[in-house]
Amino acid sequence: MDAEATDFFAATFSIEEEDHTLANSLRFFLNKNPHVAFCGYSMPHPSEELVNLRVQTTGQVTAMQAVKAACEDLTQVCGHMRSTLGEAVARYKREHPEAPK
Repeated sequence: MDAEATDFFAATFSIEEEDHTLANSLRFFLNKNPHVAFCGYSMPHPSEELVNLRVQTTGQVTAMQAVKAACEDLTQVCGHMRSTLGEAVARYKREHPEAPK
C-alpha cells in the first residue's frame, strides 16, 4: 500500500508478479462494490511484472477492506468455475467413453 496515503479510504496497492489477468478481474469486482468510488490499475512497463491498483472508497469501508472483499469474491467465482468445469468434463467422459483421453 502507498506509504503516502493520507487516509485509509484511498490507496494504491502494488502487486508484484501479476499482470492484466488478475488486475482486470479485481477491478471488475471492485467496481461492482457500491462503497468503491473509483478503481483503476496500471502497469508501469510491459516488461515488469507489476500492477498498481488504485482504490478510492466512499468512506464507509477502507480501501484494504474493499480489496479484500474483491479478492474473496474472485476466489469464490474461480472455485465455482473450477467445479462446474470439472463436473462438465466428468459428464462428457461418462457420455462419450469412446472419446480420446
